[in-house]
This record gives sequence, structure tokens and C-alpha cells, in this order.
Amino acid sequence: MKPDFLRYSCQIALPGFSEDGQRRLQNSRVLVVGAGGLGCPAAQYLAAAGVGTLGIADSDTVSLNNLHRQILYAPADEGKKKVLLACERLQQQNPDIQLVPHDLRVTSQNIMELISHYDVIVDGTDNFDTRYLLNDAGVLAGKPVVYGAIYQFEGQVAVWNIKNENGTKSPNYRDVFPQVDAAQIPNCAEGGVIPTLAGIIGCMQANEVIKYITQTGNLLAGKVLVFDAQTMQSRVIKIGDVTQTHISRLIETVAIPTISADELKALLLDAAIQLIDVRSEEEREDFNIGGEHVPMDEIENYRDRFDIGTKTVFYCASGARSAEAVKIIKKKYPGANVFSLGGGLKSWTIV
Repeated sequence: MKPDFLRYSCQIALPGFSEDGQRRLQNSRVLVVGAGGLGCPAAQYLAAAGVGTLGIADSDTVSLNNLHRQILYAPADEGKKKVLLACERLQQQNPDIQLVPHDLRVTSQNIMELISHYDVIVDGTDNFDTRYLLNDAGVLAGKPVVYGAIYQFEGQVAVWNIKNENGTKSPNYRDVFPQVDAAQIPNCAEGGVIPTLAGIIGCMQANEVIKYITQTGNLLAGKVLVFDAQTMQSRVIKIGDVTQTHISRLIETVAIPTISADELKALLLDAAIQLIDVRSEEEREDFNIGGEHVPMDEIENYRDRFDIGTKTVFYCASGARSAEAVKIIKKKYPGANVFSLGGGLKSWTIV
């Protein structure tokens, strides 16, 4: 065995793996989008397994409420760029691979160029816009996307857009979820997530990448694995062998205007500004910063009476639902002077 393969001897010994499989890993290029709860464990095991070039894309910084599930970071890292920290620590873990940090927000303007340098895309994102964008870009570029999602105690894993033997492609995200109303689905910060689930699902994603590259085992293509961390039960749902969707272009990424808690506090001192709380009644009763209460399920109707002449800030717990509210208003009134409170009320209470 070659000296540079000694660290991989246990996986090389696997039936059907061999040094050929390790060489495939060594020559592969994998992009992990999102250096959070899923991206951290996925990237850590891909680096340990010897993926030759590992790219990580993220524009976020570390916050304390990330640490229970994002295991590459420590309290001293608060405020630092996730992608730079992740690459630094993974390089220490395996000095023989190439780590490529992409400190950027993935958009319709940069996604095709970004993924053109990689063989496989790992979806570690936490919002539906980026998830659909990765899916669509993968389809257009003819590249597989390894999907993972977590919420509370449940996780999902699948592999999209695999080329079948007859030349057709396996189902993709839009075959299973043609359209998701993101406004009605809380993210991890709002709905909660058990930290171990992030590790389990992220490792499953890494496992699917390794299987794909080394051509071993049966991929989760044409099916979705659903895992319940409370019962420790899993089931695989068959969704078909061939995609039924046609994707011809990317949906343009819409920039959501945001305002920081500091900026909003300053504005409230001397400016006429409208605040709108899009959370539930229970959340509002627990704590609010004033303004009108328009829950997310009423935003569509509310926009018909929206005053476009008033500077308006929507807010929620984390900034996710308020961003969706801004998007809805902007869709009808592109010139409306509307903002989402960046970081939500969590940022309001710590500034």
C-alpha cells in the first residue's frame, strides 16, 4: 500500500472499495454549500475520507446559538466567518487534501460558475430559496445533489439528479416538493432541532457522496430516507426512477432588504416607521417590540391594504419569516420601502 494511503487503510480494506476507490476519492471535487449543522459533519467526514478537493460555501458568521449542533466551532469563534474557520480546521484534520473556501452568498448570479468546478454538490442549506437554486443548478449542469434537511426530531436524506443506465435522470427536489410555502415552515432557530440529528443526517450525506464517488453500494436516488431521532426509526420512501419535472432556467435570486437592530433602534427615535410583527399570537404575547400584528398566514391579504408610502420593517424571531413577508410585499410593490429585521428579535435582545 502506498504511504499516502496508510491513513485510509480501514476503508480501503472494505469489500469492493480497494485502492481504486480511494484514488477516485483523491481525484474527486466536492462542494458543500452551507457550513452549519449539516455542512459541518458532512465536510468533516469527507475530509477525513480523503476527498481530494473540498469546497465550502457560506457567507455567515458564528453565533453562540449555532454551537450546540455546528461542531467545527467554539465560543471564541463568535462573529468569525464560518467558511474560513471550517477550512482551517479541516485542513488540520487532513493536510493532504485541498480545502477551498467560498466566502459568498450563493445566488442565481454565481451558482453556475461556482458548481462548474465540482463533481458533486452537498446541500447543507437552511432555506428553501437556496435549496431550490442548488437543485435547479445541479439539473442544468448535470451534477448530482446530495440533499439533507433537519427539523426538530426528524431528518431527511436523498440524492437528486443521478444519471440512469438508459440516459434518463433520477428525480430531483422539485419532483418531491414542487413548491414550498417557506413562510409557513419555521427554521431550526424558531422550531428547534435536536443537535445529534444534525450529525446523523450530515454523516448520511457524506456517506452518499462517498458511495457515489467510489461506486459502491446503492444510492438514495429515486427515494427519500426519513429518520426519526425520538424513536430511532427510519423509512425509505420510493418516489420513482425518472424525473417528471422540466427545468430550463434558474429563478432569479431576490435580494431581501434588511435592517440591523442597531439601525432600527436609531430610526425609532426620530423617524416615522411602521413595525409589523409576523409571528404567532403566542409568540407576540411572550415578547414584542410593538407595531401591528399580521401573522404570516395573513400577509397575502394584508398586502392589498399595504401603505407603500411608509417605511416598514417586518420582524419575527430569527428573520426568516420576516424576509418571506418582505418578499411577498416586494412581489406586488417592487418599489416599496420595506425591510426585514436582520437576525430577528434574537439580535434585538443582544445589542
